[in-house]
Amino acid sequence: MKRAAPYVILFLFAMVLWNALSWGGDGMQVYYDGDEFDGPLGFLLATLFAGGGTLIAVLVTAVVGVVLAVVFAGVGVIVIGALCVAMLTVTLAVSPLLLPLALPLALIWYFMHRSRKERLARSAAV
Repeated sequence: MKRAAPYVILFLFAMVLWNALSWGGDGMQVYYDGDEFDGPLGFLLATLFAGGGTLIAVLVTAVVGVVLAVVFAGVGVIVIGALCVAMLTVTLAVSPLLLPLALPLALIWYFMHRSRKERLARSAAV
């Protein structure tokens, strides 16, 4: 896409230039309430209506973004709380079953930790 992007942009600018040169300045026509406005007045009205629509769209998008952020933040807090409760429940349910596995792992960890402490003490003494 990086290689094609300059060619696509150049093609779009060429199309805009071709449209501007082929239609001329009087190509803008606006129909409002059954009346046709063309020429500079049509251009002015079309720019005003398009700009107003764009401003309304930006405002609506901002409001929707704020509402979604508030809603999803509230839902996110509820989901995180539910996940914590579920994790606690699963841990309490499984922990008695993991006790036979936890005891040998604790003994292995203790012996490895003790031997590492002895090695560190010997290297510090040298």
